[in-house]
Amino acid sequence: MNSPKKYHPRRPLGWKYDLPRPNETPTLRIDTDALKLSPNHVNLVYLELPRSTLRMRGIGIIGGSFMLLYLTATLLFIAYILLIDTFEPGFALIFIGGGAILYWPIIPTIRMDIQLPRDEPIRFNRLRRKVYFYQYHFDRLHLFSRQRWGIRPVVYDWDDLVAEACSVYAPMGNGGLIENVVISVIKPGTEEVIDRLFFTHDIEQGKQYWALAQLFMQQGPQAMPEFVHPPRDWNDDSQLSPIRCIAPKVHWPEEIDLESRSAPCAG
Repeated sequence: MNSPKKYHPRRPLGWKYDLPRPNETPTLRIDTDALKLSPNHVNLVYLELPRSTLRMRGIGIIGGSFMLLYLTATLLFIAYILLIDTFEPGFALIFIGGGAILYWPIIPTIRMDIQLPRDEPIRFNRLRRKVYFYQYHFDRLHLFSRQRWGIRPVVYDWDDLVAEACSVYAPMGNGGLIENVVISVIKPGTEEVIDRLFFTHDIEQGKQYWALAQLFMQQGPQAMPEFVHPPRDWNDDSQLSPIRCIAPKVHWPEEIDLESRSAPCAG
C-alpha cells in the first residue's frame, strides 16, 4: 500500500510514494517485454542501466533555433519601425534590451540538446556496494559557463539511496501530467537529502529498473531475467538516430571507469 500523501522535508515536488528501499526484497514482477531499453551491461561485478534526461532529442535544437530566429527577426523589425518611422532610438534600444530577456529560456534548451550525452548511464557495483552516476550538470542562470556545464560523475553508497515516484501537472495547453522517478541520496541516520538525481521519465519503467537494481545488488547476475531486447551500444552511430548522433559519446573518466567496473582490492 502506498504511503499517505503528506508533507515531508525529504520528499520532492509531486511526491507520490517511495519505491522499496535498497535492501528490501523486491516484489515487482519484471516484465522484460515492456522494457524498451535493456541494461547496457551485466556481469558479476556491475550492472549498467541506460538513462536520458531528455525524453526526445532534437526538439530543443530545431524548435529552439526556430524560436531564436523568429524572436530576433521580430525584435529587429519592431526596432526598425521605432527607429525609422518614429525616430525613437532610445525607446528602440530599451525595447531590444527588454526583448533580449526572452532569449534566456531558449538558449539553455538548445545548448542542453546539443551537449547532453547520448546516454547518462548508472552503474551499480555489487561488490563495492556503490552506485556511479554519469551525471550531466547544467546551470540555466549561467548560459555560457564552461565550469557549470558538463559531465561530472558522482558516486554514492547503495544503502543511502531512495527511489521516489513523482507526478505533477504542468501548464501544457489544457494541462499535462508529468511522471518520473528520481533517486534521492540521504545522509545516513537522518532525513537530509544530500543530492537528488533523475532516474526515469516513466514511473512503471522506473519501478522495473529499480527492481532490476535490487535483484542484482542483493542476489547477483544469476537473479536477472532474460531480456527480450539486446543491449544498445550508445557510442555506435549505426544504432542511433541521426539527431542523437550529434550528441557527445559516453566517456567515463579513466579512474572512475576502472573503479566502477572492478571489485575492491582484498584488504
